[in-house]
Amino acid sequence: MENLLNSFRMEQDALGTRNIPQSAYYGIHTARAMDNFAVSGRTVNMYLLHGMVTVKKAAALAHLKLNTYPAAIAQAIVQACDDILTGAYSGQFTVDAMQGGAGTSTNMNVNEVIANRAAQLMGGERGDYSLVHPLDHVNCCQSTNDVYPTALRIAAIGRVRVLSEAFASLQAALQEKENAFADVLKLGRTELMDAVPMMAGQGFGAYAKAVARDRWRLYKVEERLREINIGGTAIGTGLNAPVKYTFLITDILQELTGYGLARSEYPMDLTQNMDVFAEVSGLLKAASINLLKISGDLRLLASGPAGGLGELELPAVQAGSSIMPGKVNPVMAEMAGLVAMRVIANDTAVTLAAAGGQLELNAFMPLIADTLLESLEILANAVNLFGERCVRGIRICEQQCHEHVVNSSVLAAALIHHIGYEKSAEIAKQASREGKTVQQVLLEVQLLPEAEIARILNPCQVTRPGVPGQ
Repeated sequence: MENLLNSFRMEQDALGTRNIPQSAYYGIHTARAMDNFAVSGRTVNMYLLHGMVTVKKAAALAHLKLNTYPAAIAQAIVQACDDILTGAYSGQFTVDAMQGGAGTSTNMNVNEVIANRAAQLMGGERGDYSLVHPLDHVNCCQSTNDVYPTALRIAAIGRVRVLSEAFASLQAALQEKENAFADVLKLGRTELMDAVPMMAGQGFGAYAKAVARDRWRLYKVEERLREINIGGTAIGTGLNAPVKYTFLITDILQELTGYGLARSEYPMDLTQNMDVFAEVSGLLKAASINLLKISGDLRLLASGPAGGLGELELPAVQAGSSIMPGKVNPVMAEMAGLVAMRVIANDTAVTLAAAGGQLELNAFMPLIADTLLESLEILANAVNLFGERCVRGIRICEQQCHEHVVNSSVLAAALIHHIGYEKSAEIAKQASREGKTVQQVLLEVQLLPEAEIARILNPCQVTRPGVPGQ
């Protein structure tokens, strides 16, 4: 083993020769990319890599049926792909996420690792490409330009489904609070100022509706992701990809993924245009806007405990300060907010990269893939944690809600249809000036009978459509 780790093999490409560690499953194309793109220190997203390996497996299975090359080679490639998909050899995918070349370095990294593992399975040594060749066999009838977008679509569909389920869980958590707080009267607020009363549950119901829209939009966008350009090869014309192969690999990909993938009727479109990924990213941004708003509202409503609104109590999950004993911060809501900000920022990167394509190819696909898949993953994780460790544990502070309502003069709005706007405004000003409730002032000035006042200001009346008291 020590000799293997310290020894090298010589590999050659169009630019010359290079020493490659004998223990490496990657080859010369990957090694050059490692030098050229030492940028972020982050390797390519594993979901994308698994998508590409799945495409390679489907291609090998198609070639096995078509007898394109010896069956033993196709079978070894399939086994190598299966090995990689279990999580083995993940350390061999070494190319930086920030790379030029429209993803060619990632494709070659995948081709080389599969080829060397397949050669090993056939009894050969790593670097023995006479047994299994990265291009002639693993990449047969393919181009980076149809493999990469197809793999990204496969990866994105899987992550979109996970995110959609996360939003479904959050929606359910919000609806639980809608029901739990359905009978708790609280003060509404517009522009951070007192507004007409509402039931606390109504606020959570509104949040649930926003999240439901996010979930539905994500569900619908999968339709666009299912269309793939595999078989289009370099620019979408399908050069070097037989028609039988193209239809067959699409069918096999459907079986391997369980997704309703469909061959594009115009592969050149999907090869050069990245608007579908921009659409997905835009929906993630919209969902993040809602998440940022909801998490911010919860932080505000839970502010205090002595100097804030204090109408909600968020679960205490960890100590909040290294210098202020007993302080507990709304860290789960903050986490959700900052993840939302990151996703919104990522959308700008996807937008610029998608718009930056030129003619028959978009060279910035690696940036689209990296940011989009990151957004999908961190948003799903954040939404799940926010729902479970924050929303589900929220408690309502009924006494504080009650005091805010009775100490506010906004209930005067319920009087408009009974005594007019001007009189209602006078009652509100007097209540505010004298530190009394609207009900107390009404009883003092005797504008309305006591029973009618009670009927008009009934919580069930002022929080529902219609004219209170009628």
